[in-house]
Amino acid sequence: MKLGLAMLAIGALAAPPSLAAPERSPEEVIRDASTLTMDAIEGRRDELAEDRDALFEIVDEVLLPRWDRRATGQAVMGRYWRDATEEQRDAFIDGLYRKLLDSYAEGILEYEPGQFRIIGTRGEPEEGRVTVDSEVMLDDGTTVPISYRMRLHEGSWKVFDVIVEGISYLTNYRSQYASEFRSKGVQGVIDELQEPAEGSSGGSGS
Repeated sequence: MKLGLAMLAIGALAAPPSLAAPERSPEEVIRDASTLTMDAIEGRRDELAEDRDALFEIVDEVLLPRWDRRATGQAVMGRYWRDATEEQRDAFIDGLYRKLLDSYAEGILEYEPGQFRIIGTRGEPEEGRVTVDSEVMLDDGTTVPISYRMRLHEGSWKVFDVIVEGISYLTNYRSQYASEFRSKGVQGVIDELQEPAEGSSGGSGS
């Protein structure tokens, strides 16, 4: 459930591309984009619950421009990144991203705008690395802290990690895949990642 909430929270990152993106703070990017995300699914929740392809298309449009897939993929692979070919690196990045889409797609339909609140930003924007802290209020009234680790990349603020209740998406997957890389090898892990992606929607651009 915690991973689902992490994926859910990423929906706040869908902002239209802008050449002046660095002039806006990470908080402003997230806050403005939350409204755009809700607009994309408002009035279509029942339809999207039945049409997984359409839901994946929306999720892909939300995540792909705002997630630093390569930085996350390299961090998750760890030392195995050096051993992998460029083709294997790209395949792992794509497979990990598709897994992210699959995890996130289900949760987005349960998200309501009033549940999300930005608390503040830590770090130094001029250094190109910040953490935006926020929280999501659940239906039972409890709140779940969610932090976005962001970096300035190619003129835009992009997320490379999400932390939910102190649990890092990046660290969690790095630990999981380190064990799998040891037992199955780089190509073995990639083959398994690609299997559930067959026949599913979602972008694959780097």
